[in-house]
Amino acid sequence: MAKNKQQDTILDREIDLQEQYGKAEDFFEKNRNLIVGLGALILLVAIAYFGFYRVYLPGQEAEANANMYAAQQYFQKDSFRLAINGDGNNDGFLDIIDSYSGMTKSANLAQYYAGVSYLNMGKYDEAIDHLSNYSGKDLMTAAMAKGAIGDAYMELQNPDQGISYYKKAANASSNQFTAPLFLWKAGMALESQGNYSEAKNMYRQIKDKYPDATKAGNLNIDIDKYLTRVEAKL
Repeated sequence: MAKNKQQDTILDREIDLQEQYGKAEDFFEKNRNLIVGLGALILLVAIAYFGFYRVYLPGQEAEANANMYAAQQYFQKDSFRLAINGDGNNDGFLDIIDSYSGMTKSANLAQYYAGVSYLNMGKYDEAIDHLSNYSGKDLMTAAMAKGAIGDAYMELQNPDQGISYYKKAANASSNQFTAPLFLWKAGMALESQGNYSEAKNMYRQIKDKYPDATKAGNLNIDIDKYLTRVEAKL
């Protein structure tokens, strides 16, 4: 009796599987075109994705990098106007930004170069715009960009914003070059505002956290003299 029940159960399962298979086969037959179309669409999306990220973007990056070479050479020679606008034969940083923005690392780096160039040309609003659009993953360059924005705001007679960006620059990286440099700039700006307590805090951080920075000549200052000066005014 038990054996018959097992056989009946197995038979029922086989019948159920056959019914399910039949339903699936009917569904496929009724929706053959839709299923084949979806499969083709998925394949096209995969090909497009591969082509865009593995072929097109690397090609754009290489092209942008090559086109930016002349502008970088002008930048190194302090020929900032040519670096920004190009020389008629070679692209400037603005051309790189316009042509490759949002797609390449080179266009992002061109924002930094353009911002620093405008800063050196005395066009501070333009400098802030481009430096703010730079999103560098390199900590030192990111810190330098924020510090340069601080310089621009100081030139625009906006010390509060200048100090704010100097602090952001100091906090962006703890390396021995940028951090003490922008702490010192923040301290000097705070001292000029008469905020001697906060200025002391900036100078104290240099002395305590970055003692080798002044010894190595990165700042070429005697930080103890700065501390003594602000302490005398407290």
